[in-house]
Amino acid sequence: MQLTGSEIVIECLKEQGVDTVFGYPGGAILNIYDELYRHQDEIRHILTSHEQGAAHAADGYARSTGKVGVCMATSGPGATNLVTGIATAYMDSVPMVAITANVGLPLLGKDSFQEIDIAGVTTPITKYSFIVKDVKDLAPTLRRAFRVAQTGRPGPVLVDIVKNATSDQAEYERMVPEPVLPQTDKIKQKDIDAALKLLEKARKPIVFVGGGAVISGASEELKEFVDKLHAPVTDTLMGKGAYSGLENNYIGMLGMHGTKTANLSLSESDVLVVVGSRFSDRVTGNTATFAKNAKIIQIDVDEAEINKNISVDVSVIGDIREVLKCFNRKLTQQYHKEWMDKVLARKDALPLDYNHEGLTGPYIIEKLAELTDNEAIVATEVGQHQMWAAQYYSYKHPRSLITSGGLGTMGYGLGAAIGAKVGNPDKTVVNIAGDGCFRMNMNEIATAVRSKVPVIELVFNNHVLGMVRQWQTLFYGRRYSHTVLNDGVDFVKLAEAMGAKACRITKKEEVEPALREAIRLNEPVLIDCIIDSDDKVFPMVAPGKNLDDAFDEKDLEKQEQK
Repeated sequence: MQLTGSEIVIECLKEQGVDTVFGYPGGAILNIYDELYRHQDEIRHILTSHEQGAAHAADGYARSTGKVGVCMATSGPGATNLVTGIATAYMDSVPMVAITANVGLPLLGKDSFQEIDIAGVTTPITKYSFIVKDVKDLAPTLRRAFRVAQTGRPGPVLVDIVKNATSDQAEYERMVPEPVLPQTDKIKQKDIDAALKLLEKARKPIVFVGGGAVISGASEELKEFVDKLHAPVTDTLMGKGAYSGLENNYIGMLGMHGTKTANLSLSESDVLVVVGSRFSDRVTGNTATFAKNAKIIQIDVDEAEINKNISVDVSVIGDIREVLKCFNRKLTQQYHKEWMDKVLARKDALPLDYNHEGLTGPYIIEKLAELTDNEAIVATEVGQHQMWAAQYYSYKHPRSLITSGGLGTMGYGLGAAIGAKVGNPDKTVVNIAGDGCFRMNMNEIATAVRSKVPVIELVFNNHVLGMVRQWQTLFYGRRYSHTVLNDGVDFVKLAEAMGAKACRITKKEEVEPALREAIRLNEPVLIDCIIDSDDKVFPMVAPGKNLDDAFDEKDLEKQEQK
């Protein structure tokens, strides 16, 4: 049947099972928005306050559900406002399709009003960027975009459509999408066998879990593998929840703000099994000494990640869930009692700790974990609060921590929390923010109110850029250059002005009642949490130092006394 390009866009979204789109209209994309109006009973549109919020919301929806997130924007500045959100999704392998419209074909390349080569702009930060100039190419391109976004290592795809292609007509025939199957073609038996030989010789193994284990849905297979190997487990920020943080053999996060137990134990291990991690610099510390005593086995779907940052002894390429199934069929039960006893004794001796006097971020997060039974979806911005959320909330399930790991995008969390709540309406969804980050996206409180998306916004308000201040304190002689935010902005009044409920807490005894009320209300709520400007995230590994050089506040005090 003959349909306009705009009708084809909507029909293709319906083909792909899309139920929600996040976006912001404008002149070039009006034909598509007019068609969305006609299908609002089939596809919900969430009007964000800024296009960047739309990209982050689509990202949060995708991370929390495993589905493809979809965002839309008009040409020119509408499209460029998506760029940070697209880059965030690219760095963390999030399946997303961004649909933009451009000026009409006769105006293309003439510096027309609100014209930008958005496909060119986004080429380095997408799996693929398309520009559709002919309506006949529209349906095949959109179908390919969804497939590319989900295949192998997921990621964002951009489809830019010239305006006349949204109004011209073409023949359309509905198609059922082919299932996206896990990538198994590069799983080699010789690689599996080489890894098994190392595993069966191991005396001090550690399993190190990254975001790939979450993406592949490998939690059950991972648990079986860990039990068979009889090993402690550490993870990255992106790997949270792939292996439950409540398991006894879970020893905390690895890296710059990882636990001393994880960092010290990895440095002693003799076999390191890396499950879907790309060895970020925030994880490895000094790459020359990373896992210096260990043979390294790396499992990853992306061959480009092998030997990129860290040289490994054995690699297995393929979907992590499928690779772990291969291991689980062949690995015999291992026992490492002496090693496990040593690591768990270290875990008891070196627990995470913080100042228990006064109101602190870790205390609030521990209370949140207690009141939600560790079942909430937690989104974060980027900074100290993000690290506290990683350290003090135990994630039992995958897709329950929604955070910008690779790009470190301030302003990400609130939009992402909105997307996560839309995708998981029965879950409690909380965004944990610093006051610096909240300033970057606080207009999305209005989005949550307008669209009746009941997210809880916790602002850890220390009136400074906390993580930057921490570095200035430790490494820059306490020269606090442009990191003080003590300007009298009242977040409670701002949130109330946008229609949300809001309150302020300054004492520990106010935390539980405020959280209970926020959860009970089931509407957008902001809690302004006033904490000390000099609270810090510990442990810490200084940039470029060895993981076993991790230090905390007590270590600093000892150094000062010398």
